[in-house]
Amino acid sequence: MFKPKSTPTNQSEGVADNVKRSLLKTISWRIIGTLDTILISWAITGTLSLAFSIGFVELVTKMVLYFFHERAWNKINWGR
Repeated sequence: MFKPKSTPTNQSEGVADNVKRSLLKTISWRIIGTLDTILISWAITGTLSLAFSIGFVELVTKMVLYFFHERAWNKINWGR
């Protein structure tokens, strides 16, 4: 019987994400995380401009950290 050719498309099937996918995942997650940080900062400080300042710093630093974290995990075969 004919069996369709399947191509692994995600890490659970043993294929690591490429750099572009890791970068897009990094950006989309940071947008969500930064909006959360801005809202929390605004609730705590009561100052929207300060909340955006905190959010911007957090956006840049955590995006860089997440990208390298994601790339490091792509090199680890444990759990695949």
